[in-house]
Amino acid sequence: MNTVLISTYDMGRQPFGLASPAAWLRKAGFDVKCLDLAIHKLDEEAIRSADLVAFHLPMHTATRMATRLAGRVRAINPRAILCFYGLYAAMNETLLKRLGASAVISGEFEEALLRLAQEVAGGMAPNDAGTVISMERLDFLVPDRDGLPPLSRYARVMMPDGAERVTGYTEASRGCKHECRHCPIVPVYDGLFRLVPQEVVLEDVRRQVEAGAQHITFGDPDFLNAPRHALEIARRLHECHPELTWDATIKVEHLLRHADDLAGLARNGCLFVTSAIESFDDEVLMLLAKGHTREDALNVIDLCRDSGLPLNPTFVAFTPWTTRASYAGFLGHLDDADLFESVAPIQLALRLLIPSGSRLLELPDIRRIARGFDEEALVHPWAHPDPEIDRLQAEVMAVVVDKERGGRRALFDTVAGIAGFAPKAAHATARAAIPFLTEPWYC
Repeated sequence: MNTVLISTYDMGRQPFGLASPAAWLRKAGFDVKCLDLAIHKLDEEAIRSADLVAFHLPMHTATRMATRLAGRVRAINPRAILCFYGLYAAMNETLLKRLGASAVISGEFEEALLRLAQEVAGGMAPNDAGTVISMERLDFLVPDRDGLPPLSRYARVMMPDGAERVTGYTEASRGCKHECRHCPIVPVYDGLFRLVPQEVVLEDVRRQVEAGAQHITFGDPDFLNAPRHALEIARRLHECHPELTWDATIKVEHLLRHADDLAGLARNGCLFVTSAIESFDDEVLMLLAKGHTREDALNVIDLCRDSGLPLNPTFVAFTPWTTRASYAGFLGHLDDADLFESVAPIQLALRLLIPSGSRLLELPDIRRIARGFDEEALVHPWAHPDPEIDRLQAEVMAVVVDKERGGRRALFDTVAGIAGFAPKAAHATARAAIPFLTEPWYC
């Protein structure tokens, strides 16, 4: 039986969400074609011969692109069973079913996708296989990346000396034990997380290093959800590949709790840490249920700097609670902490997303402004109570997407001018000292 797994976009990295289920399906004897449409055009011949076509939906952008493509796939091969799987699948179930999905799978998707393929092969697949949110504890397999574009085709890490490092991607855990109100993981995992065995992770990395990887991104929602597991992987990774660098995402509260381990992470090859600070406004942090305060965030900035571990902070700069004064205050904190060179430009313009099933809808402030679900944008649209803030966000976004604005310092100064904030004239940190991914997109 022929199966086609499709990734529309995965933030510039080789799609783990294709490689992992491909290993399960191939082990069971299925023919699997992996299509990464961020690199290649849609292979119509592969679609035409497929019995099962499955789209991976790990994020908002990927889901929007997949929904636009579903009709074309259905037209090419109306007999194929159509499946959508991944984090954003279950929360968009109604739309996906209307687009022709026979199956919608979220959570730990590999085994459920294999069962679906077995049903299709046996001629038993119903017209509607339903929606599955699986929290099964899987016996993970090493991802099978055969047939995917080489790592050299994907985003790279830009090093302080201007060199670029070929970058791979893996996961040591999935889900998250925290329940931040705006996070898309929460409606699916509801505070649960699952560990990938160390041997599976290390073998996946070994194979990617063999394929040319010089740096690895750990895509865990929080690398320190299980600290002993993660710290041991970091130690063994450096022991096996001393020249390899890596990065991970870690919550502010975990960085505080494991402050004594930060220098060790750097010694074991961690090049930088991404942390979703989101805001420097304590009220906003409380409403988002982030589990940290402004003071915590500022302490983490200092801790990471003192530990030699560059921090890559992310933010939701525009929320229903943003004011012109609070946005200027946000820029002021970046300026005071000498952080603007560490912040990807898009972070200055991001607007709060309210996807289907979001816990944000629990908040009266959100319910008052959120409109009905927009199936094209895949969000509940909202307008700020002060139209001036929406205009400010649009102006900032226009600056951010203008490729002719120059470096981050120039861009920051331009945004500051729009917001009416006067930044310092000089800073100690040079852009060349901050490593960063060449495709810093987050949603």
